[in-house]
Amino acid sequence: MSKSEVAELPVVDAGTVVPCCPPITAGELSRDDAEKMAVMFKALSDPVRLRLFSKVASHAGGEACVCDISDVGVSQPTVSHHLKKLREAGLLTSERRGTWVYYQVAPSVVAAMSAMLDLRSTAAPRSGAAG
Repeated sequence: MSKSEVAELPVVDAGTVVPCCPPITAGELSRDDAEKMAVMFKALSDPVRLRLFSKVASHAGGEACVCDISDVGVSQPTVSHHLKKLREAGLLTSERRGTWVYYQVAPSVVAAMSAMLDLRSTAAPRSGAAG
C-alpha cells in the first residue's frame, strides 16, 4: 500500500469505553489508579510527545503514518522513541503496513483521561459557582 492510498478503519464504539479510574471528584484515587493515570499524563508532559500526539489525533482519517508526522524539530530516531513512549502509555496504537507504521489515538484511553478529569460528573454544586 502506498502512502497516498486510503484504507477504511473500523470505528470504535464510544459505548464500549470503560474508564480505568473514577472521576477525580468521586473520591481519592487508589494507588493503582493514580499510577495508571500518571503514566499517561507523564507521557503527554513532554512537548514533543504532545505535538506528536496532536499530529496523530488531528491527521485526516484519524491515523498518521510515521513518515507524515516526523517534522517536530527532533531527529527521526527521537521521534520513534517518543512515539514508542506514547504507545507504551496506551495513548497510541500502531499498525505496520509494509515498511511504514501507522499510528492512531486510542479513543478509550483518552476518554478515560477525560472522564477522570471531568469535574461535572459527581461534584456537588458549590454555592456561588457559575454553571
